[in-house]
Amino acid sequence: MAEILSKINSPKDLKSVDKSKLNELAHEIRQFILETVSKTGGHLSASLGVVELSIALHRVFCSPIDKIIWDVGHQCYAHKILTGRRDRFHTLRQYKGINGFPKRDESIHDAFDTGHSSTSISAAMGMCIARDREQKDYKVIAVIGDGALTGGMALEALNHAGSLKKDLLVILNDNEMSISPNVGAFSTYLSRIISGQLYNKVKREIETMIRSIPQIGPHMLKMASRLDDAVKSLVVPGIMFEELGFKYFGPIPGHNLNALIDTLEAVKKLQKPILLHIVTKKGKGYAPAEKNPSTYHGAAPFVIETGNFKLQKKADIPNYTDVFSRSLIQLARSNSKIIGISAAMLEGTGLDRFKEVYPDRCFDVGIAEQHAVTLAAGIACEGFRPVVAIYSTFLQRAYDQVLHDVCLQNLPVIFAIDRAGLVGEDGPTHHGAFDLSYLRTIPNLILMAPKDEDELQHMLYTATLQNCPVAIRYPRARGVGIKLSDPFQSIPIGQAELLRIGTDITLIAIGSMVYPALTAAEQLQKEGISAQVINARFAKPLDRELILQAAQSTGRVITIEENALSGGFGCAILELFQEENLWSIQVHRLGIPDRFISIGSIDLLKQQLGLDVTGILNAARKLCVPSLVAHQKKSLMIG
Repeated sequence: MAEILSKINSPKDLKSVDKSKLNELAHEIRQFILETVSKTGGHLSASLGVVELSIALHRVFCSPIDKIIWDVGHQCYAHKILTGRRDRFHTLRQYKGINGFPKRDESIHDAFDTGHSSTSISAAMGMCIARDREQKDYKVIAVIGDGALTGGMALEALNHAGSLKKDLLVILNDNEMSISPNVGAFSTYLSRIISGQLYNKVKREIETMIRSIPQIGPHMLKMASRLDDAVKSLVVPGIMFEELGFKYFGPIPGHNLNALIDTLEAVKKLQKPILLHIVTKKGKGYAPAEKNPSTYHGAAPFVIETGNFKLQKKADIPNYTDVFSRSLIQLARSNSKIIGISAAMLEGTGLDRFKEVYPDRCFDVGIAEQHAVTLAAGIACEGFRPVVAIYSTFLQRAYDQVLHDVCLQNLPVIFAIDRAGLVGEDGPTHHGAFDLSYLRTIPNLILMAPKDEDELQHMLYTATLQNCPVAIRYPRARGVGIKLSDPFQSIPIGQAELLRIGTDITLIAIGSMVYPALTAAEQLQKEGISAQVINARFAKPLDRELILQAAQSTGRVITIEENALSGGFGCAILELFQEENLWSIQVHRLGIPDRFISIGSIDLLKQQLGLDVTGILNAARKLCVPSLVAHQKKSLMIG
């Protein structure tokens, strides 16, 4: 254990460290983060970039009395290490271990749960209002990145905060790099601020000089300030924050501990909205991460010496994201109406490759999911086929736009929903557990899920042929190794697929759960239970005829989905049976229970939830074995 870090078990211990030793402490923390994340995987680049800031914040402020809110939370590792979780840090992102994001139920020093971007200022404002209502005296600090500040919610909160004039400190961590490169006017604006530092320096020198003039100095300074107010909006980029009601400081170097601590000590004395602009480098201190910060944003385990990842992709089995990307590029060659749209996730969704081929047909709107969806609606109004590639958990943020701006107008927008289902170590903020539930209720929307990578490409092609909204959800996983067929084939809307005939029980699976259902059916056959398997393909519309016929033929049904049971695919099947008055059919639903699922590997979580082959087998046995035993006893009595 590092000499200084080993003695820090709380922010109180940090305050007793000699100031001359703080740079050494920063180095020790970086090494500690590197050693851990190289084994567990995690958000490396962002956390390495804010080590000095984390030290300075806990040196100057008094957590947990003072509230520190980390926007998104990708960068919270140093904060966690400094607040009593050093000895458990090796469990980072592991089942029942330390969460990769701030969690209030994990530590009193985590003031607010985060995981999605652009929420910190709103939460901080809420705490300021509560503080002032109770006449308490503590500081509230929101740390937000330049990427997250492009989110509309953050700008809404800035606007509100400035008008209320609350004692709030917003720290803008400007590292010029979100997950995907920052886009839009705001990124350019921040660059202008950095390049405009000379003005601030000259302004301070002139003010000092005028103030020193005997008798007339203060009067001249007052006149000069009026002139300054008239022209500074033309030459000072930081004026936007000032006009919003914030006192702006910066930009200052975010890796200079002395500058950070001195500045924080100074602004701490002010009781007004403050925006402190610091400039940092993502991946600071680790050359591979500095060179390729997006590669190490959410890194798999890697070798520290080389930067090489330990788990290399299998070249012969592409993941679903790769198949989506290839298919979209291929479809766009013959369909000039296809447009790609991303909300700051070009690389994560595979649209980066589409943009390389069709740069004028791909738009990254930044962290602005609501805008992305309504932008797509506007494009669709004019006869195009926009494809919004987005993670399931992030599409939740644009639910109103999906409903009102796309589906209400029945516009042909395609939603390519990546990371549907469990996503593993990123935990409850990132599991795509709800999309079948929150989309299934919306009129006009076709909702599909492929059983494998080949079916995904045909579903995407099918979606481009529809004159209505279509959503396709697929998991964070490699495919199953099925060869991609050519050419593209249109799938009849609402048509399921009978994969296996059986007489005792019907397994109706959708998406990622189809192949586990097939494997379970094979095992059940060996146990004397004949199971038929249906690949539903569509959560909406359902293949009523096939499902009803199969259910009536066996009398027992298990629905299997990697989605919340509440309102999900299984509920759709129950609704169908109710509409047809099929009350005698025994139904068991397998899916994600009504709770938020913790961190852990996808395989482990599925095992815990009964969403693996063993879970399906156990459910089938419970439904079938009592009936089979009764049938056998009856046969013996007749014999």
